[in-house]
Parts: sequence; C-alpha cells; structure tokens
Amino acid sequence: MEGITLGQVVFGIVALMMAVCSVLAVTSGRILRAATALLFVLFGTAGLYFMLGYTYLGAVQLSVYAGGIVVLYVFSILLTRSDKNMNERIPRGRWFAAILTVLAGFGLTVFLLSSYGFARFSVPPLVELDPVKVGNALIGMEKYQFVLPFEVVSVLLLACMIGAIMIARKR
Repeated sequence: MEGITLGQVVFGIVALMMAVCSVLAVTSGRILRAATALLFVLFGTAGLYFMLGYTYLGAVQLSVYAGGIVVLYVFSILLTRSDKNMNERIPRGRWFAAILTVLAGFGLTVFLLSSYGFARFSVPPLVELDPVKVGNALIGMEKYQFVLPFEVVSVLLLACMIGAIMIARKR
C-alpha cells in the first residue's frame, strides 16, 4: 500500500459510490429510489470536481443538477404517482446483452488507456481562476464561451417543467 495517497483513496471511494448508485438508478424497481440514487451520482460528480480543484464547476453541479433537475424529477414523480409502472421483469437475454456490453466497454477503455498512455500525463498544478474571467466566459458568445450551453440547459428545464405539468393535468 506504499505510494497510495489519501486523495487516491477518496477518489476510489467516490468512484465506487458513483458506479454502484448509477447501476441502482437504472435498475431500481421504484422510481423514488432511482431518483435518490441519481442524486448520489450527481453529488459524487460534484465531489470529483471539487477534488480536481474546479470549485466553481462543483458548485454549479450541486446547485443546478443535483438541486434543480432532481427536484424536477421528484416533483413530476409525486405528481404522476407512476410507481406501479416500473415493476416489469427484465428478460434474461437483455441482462446478458447488458453485461456483455459493459464488459466490452470496460475492455475498450482499458485498451485505450494502456495503448495511448492517457494515465502517464500528470495533472497540472491547481490554480483558482479569476471570477471575472469565469463570468466573461459564461456570458460570452465567442469560441470557448458558454452562453449557448446555458440556453440549451434552460430550454431543457423548461421542457421538463411543461412535461410535468401536462402529465399532472391529465388526471
């Protein structure tokens, strides 16, 4: 165990939690449990951003995704009461195909990491960015500026809210 740092141990724990919760989010038979598992995956993603030193991106992950989108999911879940629709059994052939796909993806990832040497590159020293530069990058419309992605996310959130309202109105 010599040479393993605390950061690597924490990364392993967070990555394992994210992997387990992501599988639970898509295989759970109850929709509220799936939304809770999704919430933990989003928290883990924010934790990885914080570990990399991207404090702004981690805060955005927590506030926008883990806060806003999961609240919309839970809101639509509680409005529709669709807990009974998710109790279908998955055929064995689909389980086999899913496991085979996961193993093929894992093998491809290991092959790419080992043959192209992505793991050999080191992480540059962490430097906190100037908030003015971050703000200008967020509201700019030039190359490497992010006003368009934020507009797309706002349209996605609006579509989620309209969908939840339309589903709730059918009753």
